[in-house]
Amino acid sequence: MKRYVIERLIPGVGKLSAEQHREAAKVSNAALAKLAPKVQWVHSYFADDMTYCVYLADDPEDIRRHAELSGFPANRITEIRVVVDPATAEAA
Repeated sequence: MKRYVIERLIPGVGKLSAEQHREAAKVSNAALAKLAPKVQWVHSYFADDMTYCVYLADDPEDIRRHAELSGFPANRITEIRVVVDPATAEAA
């Protein structure tokens, strides 16, 4: 599977409560269950008006289908080509 970052424009998302976060996760999980094993949610970051989600999928179309089923927009889907972290500096 390939790794993707999905940018979702959702005004006010950064001000949601913990209960609203749980409800959003439940909605996402229900959509993922319908698409399994084609799409996997890794995690999400909530900012002021944006959500940045990391997903695994074979194809961006599967992510778009998740967006349709969940009702959450997928304004931009970008494939992650390389992951670099502090351990990269130590790699041989």
